[in-house]
Amino acid sequence: MPPTDQPIITLSERFAPFATKMRQAGVPSAAIQAFRYYYAQLVEGETGYIDSATAQPVSDLPIADDLAHYQPAGLAALDRLVVLKLNGGLGTSMGMNGPKALVTVKDGLTFLDITVRQILHLRQTYGTRLPLVFMNSFNTERETRAALAAYPTLTQDVPLDFRHSQAPKIWQADLTPVTWPADPDKEWYPPGHGDIYLALQTSGLLQTLLAQGYEYAFVSNADNLGATVDLSILGYFAEENLPFLMEAAKRQPADRKGGHLAVHPDQGLILREIAQCPPTEMALFQDIRRYCYFNTNNLWLHLPSIQQILDEHQGFLALPLIRNEKVVDASRPETPRVYQLETAMGQAIALFAQAQAVQVARRRFLPVKVTNDLLALWSDLYVLNADYSISINPARQNAQELVVDLDGRYYGQLAQLLAHFPDGAPSLVHRDHFRVAGDIYFAAEPVAKGVISKADN
Repeated sequence: MPPTDQPIITLSERFAPFATKMRQAGVPSAAIQAFRYYYAQLVEGETGYIDSATAQPVSDLPIADDLAHYQPAGLAALDRLVVLKLNGGLGTSMGMNGPKALVTVKDGLTFLDITVRQILHLRQTYGTRLPLVFMNSFNTERETRAALAAYPTLTQDVPLDFRHSQAPKIWQADLTPVTWPADPDKEWYPPGHGDIYLALQTSGLLQTLLAQGYEYAFVSNADNLGATVDLSILGYFAEENLPFLMEAAKRQPADRKGGHLAVHPDQGLILREIAQCPPTEMALFQDIRRYCYFNTNNLWLHLPSIQQILDEHQGFLALPLIRNEKVVDASRPETPRVYQLETAMGQAIALFAQAQAVQVARRRFLPVKVTNDLLALWSDLYVLNADYSISINPARQNAQELVVDLDGRYYGQLAQLLAHFPDGAPSLVHRDHFRVAGDIYFAAEPVAKGVISKADN
């Protein structure tokens, strides 16, 4: 018990400064209440941990490459599909301050350019309306809208974008709202892509989509160019009347830290992120033989089912808490530590009794999280096809996955990568490994094979 001379601070009193700050920033009341729900868990000491007894291994999944016979059903459903791209990120892990979707990745085109051209190609090929919608954050909205203005033919009967919420960072020291006068934008963060369901509701976009006759949504990260519309998967999703479908892929050593698919003894399929793993069980979490499927963050949603479950839960899906520990300014590791309370959209798989997951090939997961990934995409290892899909160069004879390992001290930032490879990426199509240690600048070089490792002495 606290000393009698110390007043007890109630949750309402603790939360009042957050509520005031969010109202002043124009955050919708539903989003404020959602943040309060997670803040209460933080105050109560909730970690969001899911132990291995609760997250049990998944043994088997249907394989997407075996679903070709569903393609006609996919074609029939295509006119009722909307493509949603998660576009809230700034690429801070690569030292960026602008939308990652505007980084040039292939043949002079950005993520956004390639995605828009994929959609326009599908519209022309199949005579379908197929809208493309970006879920922006307060950090990415303005620049993304400006980039989309370069595509006047991207007309559609629903908005091109909507914004997901913003939440105040929390000082770890005393659980009060962060104030950072040097850069007030650093006081806020986008509260994870699990916010998509609430944002669809509060923005009115979900109601608009349903009113226009859209029934299905394919959701993926804007930086994953492998996440293209697949008619076989769409057909399977539509024909089997599923409410929710997750694309999962086989984990490889590089995926040890990614969120993995698991089975809850009572709830069925669940998703567990690394921030939800108890520290004492980290070795189990990273055991790719035990937990062999990871979430690609490519999801298929049945929009009427999403509306129904939102109605049943008064507009708010109580997804599991992800308590992320950060510094207030990501560009300055020495700045004070904060909490960010987030959720993952894939965690909604546990809310639908009939939800499923399907195993997809690695080609559907080509994210760019670090500069290693970006250099590989720049290179001749990948080609941009006539339909604006990305695929492995057919000239590559080696089935082994290329490993790019750049010295983070000199190549970890986008600006550093551009400076050290002024003539573009070297030829990687015939290489097994490309490792660089030290401060080395690269000029154009001929094709080479095997393992390439360079270091300064």
